[in-house]
Amino acid sequence: MSFEPLFGKHKIFYGADYNPEQWLDTPEILEKDLELMKQAHCSIMSVGIFSWAKLEPQEGVYNFEWLDKVLDNLNSIGVKVFLATPSGARPGWMSKKYPEVLRVWDNRVRALHGGRHNHCASSPVYREMVKKIDTALAERYSHHPAVLGWHISNEFSGSCHCEYCQKRFREWLKQKYKTLDNLNKAYWSTFWSHTYSSWDEIESPSSIGESAVHALNLDWKRFNTELCMDFCKHEIDTVKAVNPALPVTTNFMEFFYDYDYFEFSKILDFISWDSYPEWHVYKDEEKIPVYTAMNHDLMRSLKGGKPFVLMEETPTCTNWRGLSKLKKPNMNTLGSLQAMAHGADNIQYFQWRKSRGSSEKFHGAFIDHVGHLDTRAGHEECELGAKLEKLGEIAGSLVDAKVAIVFDTVNRWAIDDAQGPRNCGKKYLEVCLDYYKALWKKGVNVDVIDETCPLDKYKVVIAPMTYMIRGDYAKRVEKFVQNGGHYVSSFWSGIVDDTDLCFLGGFPGPLKEILGIWDEEIEALGDDESVQVKSICDCTGFNRCFSATHLCALIHAQGAKVLAEYDSDFFKGMAAATVNTYGKGKAYYVASRLEESFIDALVGSILKENDIHGPIETLPFDVSCHTRYNDEYEYVFLGNYSSKAQTVLLPCECTDILNHNKSVSGQVTLEPYGSLVLKHKR
Repeated sequence: MSFEPLFGKHKIFYGADYNPEQWLDTPEILEKDLELMKQAHCSIMSVGIFSWAKLEPQEGVYNFEWLDKVLDNLNSIGVKVFLATPSGARPGWMSKKYPEVLRVWDNRVRALHGGRHNHCASSPVYREMVKKIDTALAERYSHHPAVLGWHISNEFSGSCHCEYCQKRFREWLKQKYKTLDNLNKAYWSTFWSHTYSSWDEIESPSSIGESAVHALNLDWKRFNTELCMDFCKHEIDTVKAVNPALPVTTNFMEFFYDYDYFEFSKILDFISWDSYPEWHVYKDEEKIPVYTAMNHDLMRSLKGGKPFVLMEETPTCTNWRGLSKLKKPNMNTLGSLQAMAHGADNIQYFQWRKSRGSSEKFHGAFIDHVGHLDTRAGHEECELGAKLEKLGEIAGSLVDAKVAIVFDTVNRWAIDDAQGPRNCGKKYLEVCLDYYKALWKKGVNVDVIDETCPLDKYKVVIAPMTYMIRGDYAKRVEKFVQNGGHYVSSFWSGIVDDTDLCFLGGFPGPLKEILGIWDEEIEALGDDESVQVKSICDCTGFNRCFSATHLCALIHAQGAKVLAEYDSDFFKGMAAATVNTYGKGKAYYVASRLEESFIDALVGSILKENDIHGPIETLPFDVSCHTRYNDEYEYVFLGNYSSKAQTVLLPCECTDILNHNKSVSGQVTLEPYGSLVLKHKR
């Protein structure tokens, strides 16, 4: 096992998104920035993300002198740089001279200049313009001592429906299906007389045109993932042609919907993402820590468990939420250390200094409009920087996960596009979070994978609502269970293949034999409805009733043992949860969205049978515990997400890294929103 830090140094980098181009007419502010960066213990800045208009104020006329000075000054104080390519937002001269670079929306209306992330990824002109500016940047800076890596564009998103993109889409379909006959069969296009007789008849899905062919909708999303990857790869190839050794990333977003990140991640050297949890908005204080932790685990899992970069978070608040709450004292530190616990080797904020005008002037930043760090948030920012300097030995350490949650983007698209059985909220993500939360509460490390990922490294795989069975996934599940793995499935699984055609012969399709059930039909419950479920087997740890909501699959056990059954409504007495012994392993099926206590008990039973446990046997409510490891040590991250102090009983003597490497054992106290980073010998 390799424990190589991301950038070859045992260092947790700390910094922000820096926009010096906004302050070129006030050089005294840029000078002050250097002093403040040292005061805050900063070691990394992302530079140039939206700088194109300053870098190329007129076509072919470059202005790099200001950036030369910025990079040299940062290097002089030991601050490294992720240098961005500026393709996320074009200068106005380009949009006016070459309107084809502007995106066409699904209603076939071309965008006006403005905003960001709204270019056409197919436009030959835009690709050429991007290549020119990227080449100029790479030739000037890719060997600069401050530059640690490339930040390719920014938060790629969306799609374009122009004729360039339509043509590329048709070519993509031709390569995939070879013949129109194959495409029509896959699309079930005899429905509503939607059969295509020419490739040229195919248009991207539109609010003013075709939107009811689900396989077309899916292919459009798959195509846009590949198109955006191709555009990003165009930029990567350009900068790597000058210096192949400089690593590249682009910043991903939380549970992102537009693209399949498991595909996208293949072209990147390391993963980075932008995390903006709504801390302190919900009464359920566990909700956001769990949601954010699962995001971190997803990002780590994209590269098979390698450490990732937290490219953006806010030190105080956002300005674009419906309610932009401030982080309470210690919350900034707790959230940053949570990212580290799940695999981050780099902590950065958006932004370094608040913009004086426009839409981000009230977004949180290291430096507020007052211009110094002598603020409530500034003090915590400086303290966190000092703490991260003590945690360098953790860089490159890994997370050991014996459990995986399957959260599949393509499956998510298909679920949401399906018309029925419940169109007032399919809640795929929420159901996945139900199971993730049960693991989080026990301090069990989790990988978040999709249907394309290997399963054999895990003891337990939990795959709720696998509506779409992609490729050879069912065969790999079968092998996993036969070889001793424990697999948990749920309602609305095994319904369609990867072209969104329903399996014939009964649901859950190719999972029927593994699960030992037949899913005959499914009942949809309104948000105010519930059904009672009665446990009839002690494997859940209870002999009582539970509430079921959302969807209720009406199943028949065909070899599986019934663990619980419905206890109300017309399907009273039918199986609600089952387990099937298959080969050396077991396959579970949970037929409805059961309440938290049932999931806790079921997951706890499965973990116990597989000898999987967190480092601390009993965790208080709202306290998390997750670990990383290297050859010598296990690192234990404890976090208190509540407004009350909490005590935790340590299982062994540990070293408190942030408290002068003091030896601690027995009970330790976590202050409100407090955190500890401990280590002990493996």
